[in-house]
Amino acid sequence: MKGIMIDCSRNAVMTPEAIKRFVNIISALGYDTLMLYTEDTYEVDGEPLFGYQRGRYSKDELRDVDNYCFQNNVELVPCIQTLAHLNSIFKWSDEYEKIRDYDDILLVDDERTYQLIDRMFSSLASCLRSRRIHIGMDEAYMVGLGKYLEKHGFKKRFDIINRHLHKVCAIAEKYGFSPMIWSDMFCKLATQSGDYYGNIDIEKIRQQADLPQNITLVYWDYYSTDYDRYEKMIKGNREFNRPIIFAGGAWTWKGFSPDNSFSMSTTKLAFKACNNNSVKDIFLTAWGDDGGECSRFAILPALTYAACNLKNDIETVKEEFKKITNMNFDDFMLLDKLDKPSEKLDGSPSKYLLYNDPNVLKSYTNHSLPLKASLYVHSPIHYLHGVNSYYKNLMEQLKTVKPSNDYKPMFDFYISLCDALSIKSELGIQTRMAYESNDKKRLLFIAENNYSTVITKIEKCYTDYRKLWFYENKPYGFEIQDIRFGGLIKRIASCKDRLIEYCNGNCDTIPELEEKPYNHNRGTTWARIVTAGVISHIV
Repeated sequence: MKGIMIDCSRNAVMTPEAIKRFVNIISALGYDTLMLYTEDTYEVDGEPLFGYQRGRYSKDELRDVDNYCFQNNVELVPCIQTLAHLNSIFKWSDEYEKIRDYDDILLVDDERTYQLIDRMFSSLASCLRSRRIHIGMDEAYMVGLGKYLEKHGFKKRFDIINRHLHKVCAIAEKYGFSPMIWSDMFCKLATQSGDYYGNIDIEKIRQQADLPQNITLVYWDYYSTDYDRYEKMIKGNREFNRPIIFAGGAWTWKGFSPDNSFSMSTTKLAFKACNNNSVKDIFLTAWGDDGGECSRFAILPALTYAACNLKNDIETVKEEFKKITNMNFDDFMLLDKLDKPSEKLDGSPSKYLLYNDPNVLKSYTNHSLPLKASLYVHSPIHYLHGVNSYYKNLMEQLKTVKPSNDYKPMFDFYISLCDALSIKSELGIQTRMAYESNDKKRLLFIAENNYSTVITKIEKCYTDYRKLWFYENKPYGFEIQDIRFGGLIKRIASCKDRLIEYCNGNCDTIPELEEKPYNHNRGTTWARIVTAGVISHIV
């Protein structure tokens, strides 16, 4: 296997037409497998609320895509969930709630659970050629600790998940499927450490590894920069005495921007370890955490690199990329730069600098910097000085790219995102500096000009992002982007109004700006910067 897995469960469900465009590329690169990761986004007979309003693929759509893959020598392999990661189905039906253990986990040992899983397999078997299937079972951290615990008391959790696996594999065999699973939970539950990476208790695994004979283990690792870890993990997974597949990462899940450079660096190490340890089946994952914001086509450099990896020649990669896409490799690599405005900014700056509240300036990094002649020399917000010009320069670089029609919506969006960030990234700093200097004239200018300008640029960014989304994905899930961009625009407008009120003497202070930025040590995520308020949902 030499494959790609694309996430079609985190709002962004690729249209069949976009999948076909993707297949054209990966087939030309020599990939022989495409996995569609679908938690509940596929049609299941007798389950009208399974994937309701989520853009689920109909059987006819899957047949159509399957036929297209077959014509291009690519095997379409379903990648589903049969234990955890099924939180979406519990929104709608009391019947599903009855088979919920805890959070997003199905209730093990309940016959109704296996009736549902049987219908999953039956539906997929009726419309796909492949008899390989990925059945998930990853990250079920609380298995056996919810409704299962209430019904049966505490049981060894490895035994619970192992028994469930046997039952699911029996159903898979009924439909002629050969299943594979993510190996993390079995490694964690079979060891005393509960760790997946690097601390596998081989002897403990050997004592408990009663896995079905027809199962294949998928060892996933998207992060490791240490060759020895890959080797250790491969050897640890082998202790289960079952076939192994390696899954690496083509990073699409940080936010809007890909990370091809990191994907390539980890791929090189991982593939070397696989080659040295006779692991011949590999695939790369393109996850869509937090909304599927990044285009799958943005990772084509990483996919091309992986396809040519054994050659270890970047010029060969660039030539292959040009031949397949009719685009320049280096032009696509510019997309990585959206999240690299400074080595001091971690995480996904292009996302959290877009969404951060200009009145709630939090720390953007945990690193220390040398002193500078700045008003904010002792404050974490001074890390952002110069970011405006970075994004303006990157925007000009992107404007020089001449994308083909297939990639124009993607580059148009990244240009408008850079344009918005060229002002938005330092808007909070400008606001705070003027406020703390008691420069109401300057503050009024910022409110009436910079705030208004950034709203216009974000509206353009939203328009371009909408075009990109609908070029690649079904409409379902974009309502989340409507809410995020809409909320952002209204919040900036609200902050603008409050600044004007303050400057006009209608209030004495702006309490949020009276509080000093706090250099927390929790790392940087966009959610921590958007608001300090409580975001809750009502069940």
